Amino acid sequence: MTENASAQQALIRAYFRLHPGEAARALASTPVPEALELIETQVGDRAAQVFERLDPDRAVVLLEAMDETLFRRLWAAMDEGVAASLLARLSPENRTERLAALPERLAGEMRELMSYPSGSAGQIMDSSVSVFNVDETAEEALTRIRSFPERRIHDLCVVDDDGALSAVLTLQEVAVAQPGDRLGQLAQGPPVYVQAMSSREEVVELLEAHKLASLPVVGGVDGRLCGIIRHDALVDAARHEASDNLVTMVGAGKDERALSGPVLAVRKRLPWLQVNLGTAFLAAAAVALFEDTIARFTALAVFLPVVAGQAGNTGAQALAVTSRGLALREFRPRRWFRVARKELLAGFVNGLAIALVASLAAYLWSGTIGLPLVLAVSMVFSMSMASLTGAIIPIVLTALGKDPAQSASIFLTTVTDVIGFVSFLGLATLMAQSFGMAL
Repeated sequence: MTENASAQQALIRAYFRLHPGEAARALASTPVPEALELIETQVGDRAAQVFERLDPDRAVVLLEAMDETLFRRLWAAMDEGVAASLLARLSPENRTERLAALPERLAGEMRELMSYPSGSAGQIMDSSVSVFNVDETAEEALTRIRSFPERRIHDLCVVDDDGALSAVLTLQEVAVAQPGDRLGQLAQGPPVYVQAMSSREEVVELLEAHKLASLPVVGGVDGRLCGIIRHDALVDAARHEASDNLVTMVGAGKDERALSGPVLAVRKRLPWLQVNLGTAFLAAAAVALFEDTIARFTALAVFLPVVAGQAGNTGAQALAVTSRGLALREFRPRRWFRVARKELLAGFVNGLAIALVASLAAYLWSGTIGLPLVLAVSMVFSMSMASLTGAIIPIVLTALGKDPAQSASIFLTTVTDVIGFVSFLGLATLMAQSFGMAL
């Protein structure tokens, strides 16, 4: 009997690991106590993968019934965006109770993810949206709709096994379809949606362009459904946008900070300009360390701006992508390693490609092997480090509670300049002194 039980558990674990989407659908019809018991037997990541793929209505039922130990284990392993969207569906009392059970840092992330900026799509959306799977039939969908008589369902949001929005169907399209038709087959084209962090202006533009009755809201890089903006909220957004435009026409402006006086502008900007001046002296000091090398090989001065410039541009690209990802909540700072690894690899590959062209140009200009070699190695290294730094700086500033938009570029410019100068001039000095190579 024990052997049979062990074999059964092993089979369940393999099923959860290999087919999380199918496992989630199986749990939808499993009694709540048994479903929780099955989830509890899985390791954190595996259980989280299945729980993330559950129908949100079912997930909330299980969330309300699970004990604190399982809740903490699941929420520590789950995708932050999915976890926050499920918590947002709870009543305020239950939500407060659940947040209190989490570690303070994770609870803070959940609160931040559930509180969208004023005027954003996430702020005006309804997170209690019924979600339908692409493999559900029209008959199954209509049966589920009848079980929610209190909900206003005009459009059906259809998602894939990973929770990403796949289609939006009108209730009429589902009602006139054949009972056995799958929802994924009824879609007539890609769905119209908006990002949770998008502005009210974008919501109104989509409303006017597509004459929408409702608008799905997605979040994260994988397009997971967060909620829906219903018709009355769309109308309110259009009304507010019209009033804002009237204010703009009379010169008040929607963003009063743009019209602030020069005293305020100086007070906000001058401290960072002073910091920038200090970091510029730091970069100058890095160059001064190799004054003798530059005096001996004047050709280095020609290519020094090339190395620093390419490193700066590479870092700026990584900075822009990472800052945008943080602003749109595509990831949280604790997921830094994945972003840093991607940017390091991207910087290395781009550095190889740029170094090949730059070293060829240096060879044609100088006629020596030493200068192109130094230039190539330095460029690969500096661009790799610049890309990594461009990703790390906004993540660190965000983790410290600072605004990356205000100071990230200042720190990035200093780091990329110093890395570019030291790698190029340092390598040139090493090769000239140790190997006697002509530059």
